[in-house]
Parts: sequence; C-alpha cells; structure tokens
Amino acid sequence: MNTSTYTMLLRLYRPFCLLLAGILFFIPNFGNSADKADTLIVTAEGLADPNAEVYKKDKGLMADDLRRDAQRQAIEKAVGVYVESNTLVENYLLIEDKVLSKSKGLIKQILEQSPPRLGADGFMHMQIKAEVYIAEVKTALQSLSRENRLSLIKEHGNPTISVAVVVRDTKRSSEAVPENSSIADNILKEHFVNFGYRVWSEAYTQLLLQDAGTVKSNRRIADFSVIGEAKFKQTSITLKASGLQVTKHVLTSWTVKCINNHTGEEIYFNNKVPKNKAWADEDQALEDIGKLIGEEFTKDFFESQLLKPSQRYQIQLTGLPDYDTALLFKDEFVGLRNILNAELINFETNGLSQFEVECTSSGGNFAQVINSTILKPLNAKLDGPQLKLMSQHGNVVRIAIDAGSQEGVIGKSMQNSPPASLVTAAPERINKLIQDKDLRDKVNRMNPGINAGGSGGVNN
Repeated sequence: MNTSTYTMLLRLYRPFCLLLAGILFFIPNFGNSADKADTLIVTAEGLADPNAEVYKKDKGLMADDLRRDAQRQAIEKAVGVYVESNTLVENYLLIEDKVLSKSKGLIKQILEQSPPRLGADGFMHMQIKAEVYIAEVKTALQSLSRENRLSLIKEHGNPTISVAVVVRDTKRSSEAVPENSSIADNILKEHFVNFGYRVWSEAYTQLLLQDAGTVKSNRRIADFSVIGEAKFKQTSITLKASGLQVTKHVLTSWTVKCINNHTGEEIYFNNKVPKNKAWADEDQALEDIGKLIGEEFTKDFFESQLLKPSQRYQIQLTGLPDYDTALLFKDEFVGLRNILNAELINFETNGLSQFEVECTSSGGNFAQVINSTILKPLNAKLDGPQLKLMSQHGNVVRIAIDAGSQEGVIGKSMQNSPPASLVTAAPERINKLIQDKDLRDKVNRMNPGINAGGSGGVNN
C-alpha cells in the first residue's frame, strides 16, 4: 500500500473511530438502572411523639425521626401498589426489614418538605412529597424468599373484557337502533380469549354497572368494555357480459372505544374511514370487521392498563363547615396508606367540596375500597360526626358528612383526635412511635386491636 492510499484511508477511518468512541461513551448512561427505573410521586406524613424521653435531650433528633418516618411512609405507600393493605400489616416486620429500612436507596429525591408542626392531637407532623423508584420497590419485594413471597404480591389475574359490536347501514335512518352483530362479537371475543383473557357479556356488565355506585354490590364487573360500530352501504353493479346484478357491501367507516369500567375512563378510542373495503357477502364483511377491531388491541394494552400503579379519582364531600376543616381532611387523606397524593380543588361552605386523590390501583370496585380504607379509618377518628358513601359513578365518589347537632364538633374532632392513618397502622409501628401514655390511650380508643396485639381495629 503506497503512502497516499494509506493517508486517504486514515482520513476516512478517523471520523468513524471518533463516532464509535462517542457511542461507547454514552452507552453506560443509557444502561443505568436508576435512570431507567419508573418512579412514582408520593405525598406522605411522618409522625413523632414529642413527649418521648429521647427528644427531651436532643430536639434535633425529633426532626430527623420525623423525616425518616415520612420517608418510610412514602415507601409503604409504594409497597401498597403491589401488596394489599391488610397483607402489608400482617407481614409488616418482614417488609420493614427487606424494604422499608432501605428508604434512602428507594427514594430518588425529596421534592417538598414541610416544617415540623405540633398538632392539637399531641403529635409532631411533617409532610413530604417524594419521588420513589417504584420498579426498585417491586424488585425488593421479589427478592424475598419464595416462601416469604407467597401470597404477598397482589395477584391481579387476567383482565376480564366485555364486547359489543353494532352495525348500521345507510338505508336506515340515523335515529334507528343499530343492530348487534353476533358474528363480529364472536370474532372479537375469540381474539381476546386467545390472549388468555375471560370474556363477559356486555349486557350483564351494564346491569352490574347500575349497581356499581352502591357498597352492597360485591359482584365483580368486567375490567374493560370494548365497543365497536361499523357503517355499511350496499352498491349494485350490473355485469355487461352476463347482465347479472352483483351486490357489494362497502364499509364506509368504523369506530372503536375501550372503557375502564372501574373508573369510567375511555382509555382508547379511534375512528377510521377505510378505502376499497367491500365484500360480496354480509356475513364475511361482519367477520372481517371483528378482525379489524381486534387488531387495535394487543395483550400488552390491557395488562398495562390493569397494572397501572395508581388511578385518579374525585372525592366530593358535602357538608364541610369551613375551609380550615377542608384542609384538615386533605391532610388526613395524605396520611392514609392507599392515597398517594391528594389536592383540594374546590370548596363550598356546607355545599360541595372536591378533592382529587391518586390511589394505588385496585382490581375491585372503588366504592368498596373507599368505604373500607378511607371512610372507616376517618369515622373511627371522628367523635360523633360520621361520613357516609352516597354514590360512585366512574371515577367520581360522593360522600356526605353528618356533622352532628353541635356546631364546630367536626372541626374539633379532626384537630384533636390522632391521625386516621394510625387506625390501620401496624402494631409494630405504633409501639415504636408512641411513648406517651395519653397518646397511646387515644390511639387505643380508635384502634382497639392494638391492645390485643392484632393488626388493627379496622378490617381493610
């Protein structure tokens, strides 16, 4: 190889080497597990007993313990994404040892932190908003031995899906009731059954949804409803050679939507106007429509929706006496294990006040979840006034407050009674948290199961 040829190849090769070196330099950043891990924003409240002997000697230690407890509560809420609340309490020592104790490594960053506050309930309070490595929490849970992990992580099961495909044709008026297509239905059902999912009757699902707003309804509705509609027109062509008339069924448009029946949210919708889609036989046309709609959904689509770490709901409270009491309710929501975040978005004295809450996902009826994990702890906290679940429609829940006959009772109960979060807290946490006898007596009245060494006075 002569010198000029070598010099030319070197000039061509050098940029390639620089490019390769740049790619190799950046590969470790893309492979960093912490960067790739999914995170979850969680608001949590830490508590401390200000009368504990250890704090009399070192006030700074109390602020550290408040922050540490708040971080553990944030991790506990993230654990609640994968572990049912009552299962978490029953296995608290195991989860504390393997997961909660690693709060520093599982929290990416603290976004907000309130100053320590002494409440009228006798506890010191501190709220934090933290970004938690949710994937790392799941990994920590899965690192438990097979025996310890058994029955611990939530079993979501395969999604259940109801199906309805209706057909319209241009000869009928727009006001005419569309006909259901059993052929398209069955093709679509077969598509979902091949994923390993169970298919439910859409008519039965609609009947169950009418009862979904009541706590008495304990029958499980289909997780998702897939609704499709196809519009056809008929065209006739006369063949010149034979004089025969041939009828074609032309698809003019079709729509599809998928509804999450637990929240009422339309999680998918699409409209399509196909070109050159025609069939000689109506049944063949309907069969292909079922296939076209089925192609819109993959197995991962439903699983990713069902396994979302959280869902947003709106809680409507009627009967709050003043704005300060509304803020007290917001703080109580933040403390509860299954509520990741809570915001007061509208307030009206003795009228309708609205809270937006983000809750750990549940495969069941949210009306039942809110009754057992939110209302029961709050009613255990309140001395006289009670909350009552009135209805749930989709992701909107309405709760009425019976404030009692005496003015100001509900505000005093909210301020002076221990946090509702302690009603469902593990005995191990309460025993570690509370040293003062008066505080312990207050919590025992709300959570009598603590005296018996049980998992709490409210079955959640």
